[in-house]
Order: sequence, then C-alpha cells, then structure tokens
Amino acid sequence: MTHSRPRISKAVIPAAGLGTRFLPATKATPKEMLPVVDKPAIQYVVEEAVLAGLSDVLMITGRNKRPLEDHFDRNYELEEALRRKGDESRLARVQESSDLATMHYVRQGDPRGLGHAVLCAAPHVGNEPFAVLLGDDLIDIRDPLLSHMVAIQRKHGGSVIALMEVERAQIGMYGCAAVKPTDAEGVVQVTGLVEKPDPSEAPSNYAVIGRYVLDPAVFDVLRETPPGRGGEIQLTDALQALAAEPGLGGPVHGVIFKGRRYDTGDRGDYLRAIVRLACEREDLGPDFRAWLRRYVTEEM
Repeated sequence: MTHSRPRISKAVIPAAGLGTRFLPATKATPKEMLPVVDKPAIQYVVEEAVLAGLSDVLMITGRNKRPLEDHFDRNYELEEALRRKGDESRLARVQESSDLATMHYVRQGDPRGLGHAVLCAAPHVGNEPFAVLLGDDLIDIRDPLLSHMVAIQRKHGGSVIALMEVERAQIGMYGCAAVKPTDAEGVVQVTGLVEKPDPSEAPSNYAVIGRYVLDPAVFDVLRETPPGRGGEIQLTDALQALAAEPGLGGPVHGVIFKGRRYDTGDRGDYLRAIVRLACEREDLGPDFRAWLRRYVTEEM
C-alpha cells in the first residue's frame, strides 16, 4: 500500500557539466551560476526540490565548481556589511540560499555521462527512492511537477519520469519514451526508451525532460550499463532496462507535463527565460514590460 513506501527526502542535482555552449562566460564561472534575472539558475532548482519536500540535496560537481558550494554557504563578511547598513531586505536574500536545504557535494571526476553522475550518488542515497533534477530545466513553481511525480512514485513504486510532448522534428534532441495509457489522466506507463532517436524512428512525440524520481534499483542497472550514445553511460539506457523488466525495480511511469518550463541550456531559450520571468515579477514586471513594448515597436 502507498503508506508502506519510504518517504522520499533526497534530491540529486548533477552539476558537473562544462557549459561549453555558453563559452566564454563559463570559462571560469559554472554554467549553473549564470543569473536568471537576479538568482543563479541552480538556486531555482534547489528551491523546487525543497518545495516538493526534498530537503536533503546532493550536488554532483566537478573541477571549477567551487562557486556552487560557496553560494549555498554562509558569507559572514557580506552579511555583516549588510547588517551594518541596515539593509535587511538584501540580507534576507543573501541568507535565503544558505538556509534552503541540507547541502552535500561529491565530485564526479571523469565526465562519463548523466548515468555515471547519478551513480555517484549511490553511497549518499542508499536504498531509498530519490529525485534527480537537471539544472538546465527550470520548472515554474506554480506548476508543481516534482510533487506530482513523488506522489505517483508513492502510489505505484518503481520510477517516474517527466515527459513533454514536442514536435516530431524536435524529438531527436531528447530521450524519447514509448508509452501506454493508464487510468490516471496525464500519467502513462513507459514501455521503452531511446536516447535521441531519428525522428522517423521515434516511438512517440513524448520527450524526457530533466526530472526523475528513481527507485534505488537503478544503481545496480547503471553499474552494468555499458557506454551508449556519445560514449557515455546514459541514464536513459538504464531506465529502458527497468521499463523492459519491471521485476528489476518496479514499473516506470511517466507524468506528461504541460506547464511552464524554461530551458536554460540553450542560449536563445536562456534569454527567453529571463525575459519571461522578469515580465512576471511584481517588482520588475510593469516597468520592464512597458520598456519591452516600446523597444519592439520602435526598434524592431
């Protein structure tokens, strides 16, 4: 029964990528620290995990990622300077990131793919289900995708992945799921997965996006998963094994997401994400929208 399943409390955030699409900005700055309006992208992801009840966060990092740890740590000198100025508003915003969650860090070492990054979390996660959040996908907090996925995992066990319907021509940019319907609206059972298929051979238009709730059985599968596309250990390949043989670690379900998602892994989408979020801010939106209208009308 649902209540007998362990409560999910741990989130894993792979953050070891080099961010080559954003060079030269990411030469010395982790791509996860690039600001989206006035917060680094990685903070939005941690906030999402916490809102879903996952207060134990493990970040998989690599070389030159020390700023990630510093951001979620205390900065006593800065806090004291703001306190002396009586700037309580900025002080609260600085302290917010260090008070969000219990943060842990482990280095991936060799960049051997998302599957390998997830496998690095095994000693910390142990034999518990856990969530994986990719930092390139920002999910609007008004669309509680991760909370819904946690509830589905509590109900059915196994693993749950987030899916989004895309144009057939775009499916080759994503992992793609073969699915069959369930009795629940917006929830499907995943029967197969393929990483970045040729659009003409894709089993559906359902793309895998960067949210997962995984059964710990995935670790044993990942240990036996050979390098796949790009010579990397693909999480998609491990999930394909679980979907093909539910006895390995329960079924794989998919939640079809139709809400607001901001892709910060692409330069154009990153800029669009900033504009959309700035327009919706109460403190910035009115003036920014007015300027944007003038700019589009007069300059374009």
